[in-house]
Formats: sequence, C-alpha cells, structure tokens
Amino acid sequence: MRTKDNFTPWNQFDSYRGKEFKGQWPTIKELFHINTMRFGDNPCWKEYTPKEICLTYKEAEDKVKELSSWFLSLGVKKGDKIIVSGKNSVAWAVTYIAVQYAGCTVVPLDSSLHDEDFIKLARFSDSVILVADNDRMKKVASSLPMLGYASLEEKGEYPSVMTLSAPYKEGFEMSEDDVAAILFTSGTTGTPKGVMLTNKNIVSDIFISQANMNIYPSDVFYAILPIHHAYTMLAVFMEGLGSGASVVFGKKLVVSQMLKELKEAKVTMFLGVPMIFNKLYAGLIAGVKKKGVVVYGLIRGLMGISGFLKKAFGLKIGKKMFGFLLKNLSLENCRICICGGGPLPSSTFKGFNELGLDFVQGYGLTETSPITHLNPIYAFKVESVGKNVAMTEAKIVDPDSEGNGVIYIKGPQVMKGYYKNQEATDEILDADGWLNTGDVGHLDSEGYLYLTGRAKSIIVTDGGKNVFPEEIEDKFQLFDDIEQICIIGYLKDKALKAEGIRAVIYPSKNVRETMKEDEIQKKMEDIVSEVNKDLQAYKKITMVTVAKAPLEMTSTKKIKRFVVAKEYSLD
Repeated sequence: MRTKDNFTPWNQFDSYRGKEFKGQWPTIKELFHINTMRFGDNPCWKEYTPKEICLTYKEAEDKVKELSSWFLSLGVKKGDKIIVSGKNSVAWAVTYIAVQYAGCTVVPLDSSLHDEDFIKLARFSDSVILVADNDRMKKVASSLPMLGYASLEEKGEYPSVMTLSAPYKEGFEMSEDDVAAILFTSGTTGTPKGVMLTNKNIVSDIFISQANMNIYPSDVFYAILPIHHAYTMLAVFMEGLGSGASVVFGKKLVVSQMLKELKEAKVTMFLGVPMIFNKLYAGLIAGVKKKGVVVYGLIRGLMGISGFLKKAFGLKIGKKMFGFLLKNLSLENCRICICGGGPLPSSTFKGFNELGLDFVQGYGLTETSPITHLNPIYAFKVESVGKNVAMTEAKIVDPDSEGNGVIYIKGPQVMKGYYKNQEATDEILDADGWLNTGDVGHLDSEGYLYLTGRAKSIIVTDGGKNVFPEEIEDKFQLFDDIEQICIIGYLKDKALKAEGIRAVIYPSKNVRETMKEDEIQKKMEDIVSEVNKDLQAYKKITMVTVAKAPLEMTSTKKIKRFVVAKEYSLD
C-alpha cells in the first residue's frame, strides 16, 4: 500500500518527457499513445450488450486513428468542436479519444436531454460534427447543419463509428493548455454552463488523485454512470486509460444487470453514487437479517472487529471473513469502491469497509475536472469527503461560528473558464486561480474536508439561522419507504422574509401500491417526526408534501432542487 505523502504517480512518465511529450503533462492523446506502447495487449474497453465487444489498447488506438482520420477528411480545423452523445459504449470511448487525436475539442452531451435542449446546446457549442445514438440522430440531425454525422450504433441512417475508416492522417498538435473538452453542467442549480477543461486539467487530475490509492494495469473499472458526466469521465474512463487498465461499459442502471456485469468482468474498481451503494448495502443487510437474530448479531459483531483491525492496525481480514456476502453483491473481485456525487451515510461507508473493501468517498465538481478531495484508503474518516489531493489547495472563506464557510479550491485541475461566458467565469474564478465552489463546509485540524451544503440552497429561518437542505436529506437515506426526498424552504413570514423547512417526498413503490392517499401522508409525516427528534430545533421540518410523481433528476441521480422548488412553490 502506498502510504507516503510524497508518492508521485506521475513520475512514471519522466522517461517519455521530451520524446513523446514536451510539457509538464502529456495531452490526452499523448497519454493514450504512451500507454498503448506500454500496455498494447491489455484489454482497454469492453461492453457486453447488445453483443460483447472488447478492444485491446493496440486495437483501440488503431480504431481511434481511423475515426480521427475520417474527422480530418471532413475538413475539421484545430480546436473545432465535435459532439458525442449516447449510452456508455466502446464506440463512445473511441469517439472521445479520436477527437483528441484529430486535435479537436470534444463536447459530450447528456443523452437524456430533451431534443430542444440538445439542439440549443449543440448550436451554442459551435460544434461541426455530430456523433450520437440512432434515435437522437433521427430527431435532431436535420436541425443541426454539420460537416459530418456518425452513429454510435449499427444499422442506422448514418455510418457507424465502428465501421468508419480513412487513410491515416496526423491530427493537429495540441498542447497541455488547449481545451480538450467542454462539459455542459446544470447540476441542481439551473442554467447550464460550458465548462472548458484543458488537457492539463484532465491529465493532471488523473494522477494527482492516485497519490491516495494504488491503481494497476491489471485493474478493471466499471462505468455504470453516464460518461458524459465529469465524475465518470475522469474517475473511471480517464483513470482507466491513464493506468493501462480496462474499462467495462454498463448501459443501464438496473441492479440485476449490474451484478451480472460486475461478476462477468471481474471488476476491481467500482465507482458509484450514494443511491447505488445504499441499495446494495441495504440489500445485503436485509439478507443477513433473514438468517435470524443470532446469525445477524454474530455477523455484525465480526464486522465490527474487522473494521477495528483495519482502521487501527491496517489488517484487512474482512474479505476472507465475508467473501460469501460480497459474492452476493458480485464484489468478490473488487478492491476499491469510491462514492461521489453526494454525501454517503456513515453507516454505509463504515459497513463496506468492515466487509473488507477499501471504500472511500471524495469531492469535486465539474469545474475542477472534477476530483479535488479523496479519503486516503489508509487513513479515512467516515464523516469526511477526504483530504485535498496532491498539488491542490483548499480554503474556507467567511466561516461562521461553527467554522463553516464557502469552499475555495486552487490546483492544476481547475477549469480554464466557461465557454463564451467571461462574466460567469469572473464570478467564480479569481485572478489568483482560486475557484469559488459554491459549496459550504469546514476543515479539521488535519486538513480533512466536511461538507455542509450548497450556498445557493441555504434556507434562512425566522431565527436567522442558516439551514443546509443536504444536511437534513442525508438523515432520510436509509428509510426504505421513501424513494426520493427534497428539502426546500417556504416563505413562513413575508415581512421578516423568514423561511420554514419543507420536505417534498416521493414514497417508495411498495407504499404507493399498498396504501391510500391519507395513509401515505400519515406515514411520511411519521417518518419526518422520527427524523425531527434528532434535529436541532431550527432544523426541524414543519411542512410535509407527498409528491404525486417522481421528482426530476439529473443523469447522475441528483434531484433538481430548483425544479422542485419552482413546482412546489407556495407563492
């Protein structure tokens, strides 16, 4: 295990500096080529549906060069924008890297966007080539005049990425400071912005985040979340190719299919969001409880011992003791699980570690490529999102009496700016390179970061207290009768502009199908009352609303708070 703070995984490329690349960091193209030379026969990208496809690094680079040459044959210029949008697939990966080989900028668009939003972003991005799934292509191609069109799938109106080829032509030379990708993000806060990430931003983040954990060429990553999103793009897709490892693409967030692919691919690196890990852990514990009180008590006791030995002495006995349980989750081959995209209940975090997995959570945002913090696998704190990764600084601005303030980040992974929006860039990024994350939290004496919430979503109570919705929502994560919950403010006193705290809840399928409307309302109110008991007086929920339909979510399963607030406004 790498436990030294001065470990520098990027030094492995020193022998290639001046030969295969010139700057401090290789570009994405240079990195992929170097690792093709090093690990050419290693499996690179794989998918199982609708049919099994597997490319080695050498085969992948050959396909990348063919597609890159096709882009160039259409007349693209250096820095031109090329859209890729669709389900996770080998073809998606080929397209992304082929754009880099051509010397262009990739624009990964969310495949779940409505057609009108897709067209709007495509036009705003000034893209010249469109690569998408067949269904999307049918609906938007006529509205988007392009130099060329290609499909990520077979048997469409347009040629398929996997069959396109052209005589090889060297692409335009890119530097580490050139923009490699533009990622459009609305998160949960409203209007999308195009985040410009340079080659340096992305490649540096691959390696500065590795100082907290081992990643090997033999590892197998699993991409189940959409790879257009910064989290999966960097932490799975880029980390895999940056290490000569393999990436397996899952297409649907369906537990049965996910477990099958985890087992078949022998996944060692599993990255997900809280919803996934909560479901897996809850299912595992429910299965143990069915064995009876004695068995349940014994296993939980042994888990406690395993967790203590791991935390106190670094002894990992959990996988040997609980291999039969991990096998039920298809995680018997897994080494490391990483949770991002939101806070994780400490019981889930602690439980997976007790079972013998190196389970950590991290922090970041699209504007930081995205990783800025990770819990070291050798010194994690369950309530924290971790310590800043190498070469990265964090500071808390205008802290309150409890030390909570706005989190600012500085490091090589911080974006170049927002595309065609200098005003928004200046609002978030100062002249010294400090990025205002818009998140609120505090640092402990050892530099571990603790999140409290989003500055924009703060609820100000009649007592003048600030309440962070995320802090309250976390208390509901393990209630099986609730499928979704969103905490918002409502105007309690117009004169004082004081807000009360409101819970908008979408009940579980079981509750919806077995209870009447008034019974559901009572059930949700009872759960809220239970949570309220442990909340400070000014944080207690004072209004409960049962949603009739699922709350709108982003592709990474975050509820769009601004949409909920608008829909359930009391004005």
